[in-house]
Amino acid sequence: MNAQDQFRLLPSVDELASSIAGGFPREVVVDLCRDALDEIRGLIRAGSAILPDPASLVHQRLAALGRSSLIRVINATGVILHTNLGRAPLAAFQPPAGYCNLEYDLATGKRGKRDNHTSALLQQLLGAPAILVNNGAAAVFLALNELAGGGEAIISRGELIEIGDGFRIPDIMSRSGAALVEVGATNRTRIEDYRNAITLKTRLLMRVHPSNFRIQGFTGRPTLEELAGLGRQRGIPLYEDLGSGCLADLSPFGIVEPTIAQSLKAGVDLISFSGDKLLGGPQAGILTGKPEIIHRLRRNPLFRALRLDKLVIAAMESTLRLLLARNWDAVPVHRMLRQHADDLRVRVDRLVQSLPPPEASSGALAMDIRIEEGRSLLGGGSTPEQTLPTWLVSIGGDAAAMEKQLRLADPPIIARIEDGRLLLDLRTVEPGDDPLVTAALRHLAS
Repeated sequence: MNAQDQFRLLPSVDELASSIAGGFPREVVVDLCRDALDEIRGLIRAGSAILPDPASLVHQRLAALGRSSLIRVINATGVILHTNLGRAPLAAFQPPAGYCNLEYDLATGKRGKRDNHTSALLQQLLGAPAILVNNGAAAVFLALNELAGGGEAIISRGELIEIGDGFRIPDIMSRSGAALVEVGATNRTRIEDYRNAITLKTRLLMRVHPSNFRIQGFTGRPTLEELAGLGRQRGIPLYEDLGSGCLADLSPFGIVEPTIAQSLKAGVDLISFSGDKLLGGPQAGILTGKPEIIHRLRRNPLFRALRLDKLVIAAMESTLRLLLARNWDAVPVHRMLRQHADDLRVRVDRLVQSLPPPEASSGALAMDIRIEEGRSLLGGGSTPEQTLPTWLVSIGGDAAAMEKQLRLADPPIIARIEDGRLLLDLRTVEPGDDPLVTAALRHLAS
């Protein structure tokens, strides 16, 4: 059949729309029918031997419109702060339905401030006033714009980092209106480098924590105390982008990461960090430090442009309250960080024992199931090269096909592939989801 005959066999837009039953307005159905027919005509022109059924194509797209795209997944990768899976898994919280007192002071009956819902909690947790903006990059931008806009900010060459999605410190500094002054070398910077770079245009000394990389070997940089002392001597604030926002000492669990309290104690004037990393909350940028600096940031017009939505505030307020109560097990990130490898081994053993033996199944799982030692990652641009011991369910066979089947399951289960084997790490799986993972693996085996 030639192309002209194939074109003639296609229904009109109106005919196709009339044959479609669905819960959407007719104009939506007509638009989808028009797009589907245009797509099929393009396939005919390209000489495609296989053409989709127009009605089936429209029904598929109507079904896609009718279901939520943002859904819960089970993270079995072992990466705790998985950027593609929303970084920190949220603690349970109940957003207020309908209206809420977002910017209304119930005590006075007057207009309030939306960050009042979190300011007291942050003050108690951090020991310093703090404000929230919509992410870590926004926090850096606001700090630089307010403290160094129209002037110069001094930073070590070894800290001109790039993080996820092409976000580079030099680019954000340029956009903020601050002129970048690089000092030192990639691997070594001395306090004299900062001192010698100070001019009448200097507005800020900046320190950036290398959240997603590490330079080793012949390295060195000034301590925070040295930089803070220089800043006080010359009347220049010291700002540190701390990145992961570690509240508590995690060294007992094998993670060495500077804390916010340590930086404040060292004399840093302003610190920024992310809310969805080691804090364990929703996406947000947190700025804390000297009261007079926080006051300046709050009055900057950009603060309004970068402010948080009520749903994020509700999630953050809930997380901060749990952290203040030291209820670590209720905050998923902290619970996962604190899981001992022996406890994970018990869960892995239970899962593997519940699977059918190799001789009883015909799927890919029958080929090779092992329990192996492994390492969990923190991920999310934090604590580079630091991992936690874990136990893995390791599956041989067609790893790519099995990974795809798990990814398309309900709910989706996200695993990882290494050296041709499918690996599942239960550290990042909620214990209550173990039966769902078991059921999905049993389905693969059958």
